[in-house]
Amino acid sequence: MMATLLYLHGFNSSPNSIKAQLMREHLEQHRPDIELVCPQLAATPAAAWAQIASMCDQLNTPFGVVGSSLGGFWATRVAEHYGVRAVVVNPAVNPHILLADWLGEHENPYTGERYTLERQHMAELAELRVNEPCCLERIWLLQQQGDEVLDYREALDYYRFARVCIQKGGDHSFIGFQHYCAQIIRFLQL
Repeated sequence: MMATLLYLHGFNSSPNSIKAQLMREHLEQHRPDIELVCPQLAATPAAAWAQIASMCDQLNTPFGVVGSSLGGFWATRVAEHYGVRAVVVNPAVNPHILLADWLGEHENPYTGERYTLERQHMAELAELRVNEPCCLERIWLLQQQGDEVLDYREALDYYRFARVCIQKGGDHSFIGFQHYCAQIIRFLQL
């Protein structure tokens, strides 16, 4: 039976992000039996979650989820609500606080989409946050201390009962991600 890997990109990113491309290449070369689903997520939180939930509801194969940055926030919610395994890469734990400094107009550099981030979107993120996850035994945190966007300590505290891989150095892009693709697939049990 075919399995599915749902890859969720981060804020202002796309399915063409480097990590998504690396995962796509790995699956094509080593695991063509796994379908990669990597959607362009809506720019606003409620719309993005509705899109993700709809996709998960329609999947009729075993699946796991990988999320990077804001995608890690979404992947945690998917693990909690759908009972699947998740890998979160330099995840945004409190995006409602982090993105509060990003209010206003933006353009996605990958897609050219223009959108406005408003205070109501921060409230949506706070509402969508999994405050006390029950799914931590099904989550693997991949975190680099050199992340220049997010405070890695927030993730270490939030995911403290999950499987954790913490690396010195690195950055928000998670340098060396390609070396983890096979391990990610094994952890997701796909």
